[in-house]
Amino acid sequence: MTNAGLSPLRGLAKLREAQSRRFSSYDRTGGNDDRLHIEPGKTVVIAEHQGAGIITHIWATLASSADHYLRKIVLRAYWDGETEPSVETPIGDFFGMGHAKTKNFASLPVQASPQDGKAFNCYFPMPFGSSMRLTITNESEVDLLFYYYVDLELHDRLEDGMGRFHAQYRQDRPEGVSEANKTNEQHLFGGENVDGKRNYLILDAEGHGHYVGVLFSVQSQRLSRSWDWYGEGDDMIWIDGAPGLSVPDTVRKPDPRIGPKAALIEPRPESAPGANDQWPPTLHGTGTEDYFNTAWCPTEEYSAPYHGIIAAGGPNWTEPVTLYRWHIEDPLIFKERIKVSIEHGHANGRSDDISSVAFWYQAEPHKPFDPLPPVAERIPHFRYPFQGQ
Repeated sequence: MTNAGLSPLRGLAKLREAQSRRFSSYDRTGGNDDRLHIEPGKTVVIAEHQGAGIITHIWATLASSADHYLRKIVLRAYWDGETEPSVETPIGDFFGMGHAKTKNFASLPVQASPQDGKAFNCYFPMPFGSSMRLTITNESEVDLLFYYYVDLELHDRLEDGMGRFHAQYRQDRPEGVSEANKTNEQHLFGGENVDGKRNYLILDAEGHGHYVGVLFSVQSQRLSRSWDWYGEGDDMIWIDGAPGLSVPDTVRKPDPRIGPKAALIEPRPESAPGANDQWPPTLHGTGTEDYFNTAWCPTEEYSAPYHGIIAAGGPNWTEPVTLYRWHIEDPLIFKERIKVSIEHGHANGRSDDISSVAFWYQAEPHKPFDPLPPVAERIPHFRYPFQGQ
């Protein structure tokens, strides 16, 4: 059995041939200025190596007087001489809590530790075959103080079949639907989504790999005094043009407060080879909280190894929400392409601020990322409950 096939505890007994190394921000003079001073607009290399290896752990903490600075500092990673990054994300979103905020939480691959979640840790293994380079870019208006470790193993060569780690940030305020002449229940629970084309997109990747999870943040923009659950949207995931599995349906009893029973959607193949838009999707879920392994419109914060609620949204979900779901025991495998999406409210009825970081492994080359939104567009838009009413 290879080292990669052992559980973390069982694998500790196996002797290894790799060499342990570290990059860090320690003071090269022997003093106590153990941080990088990164000026506005500057990009610095925090780790670089020629040869094979695996990054095993990253720790970082930051200090800045800039507002929302965790959305203004960008982490990028490049494997094996590539010129386009395999990791590109604001650093705060990569390490957990979105919204340019911090909060303590503990999951298996990513954690934010005291004080107040400002100590960032990532344990996702990041293999490289011939080289690697990690950079930090300061897009804020003031100097950044950046403390870090990058722990890694050096290898003579990697085992065959090792995918490369990827992480991509996305954000959107998708268009919802009008509430005119609707009750609150009709707006939150009514309507039908028959194709998923307007869903919020978490990941659109091509190649051979597996999706391993997402950090997902929402800020309600509805401005409603009514009960205002944001998370009725279903997850829909398309993989390699394969249709989803199902068993015969039961009798459905529609809620008369919402509307009459809709017609069944007939299964259909891809609209064209490689379109990956068949119906039903390869994986079709039942609600946002269900995809994140919780239930019944949660209002509690919770941390578990594979899923959790870092920020629950406060009264009536008027405050920031951040959730995570790791597909560590259940990675979603794709041979050609994958599209991971989720509705923004049932039938895409809501127009909230949504952002996410998707995590996956794949063989290179990867599909080029969309441009990272400009820093001004990444600044979160908070509001007070019932503002303007």
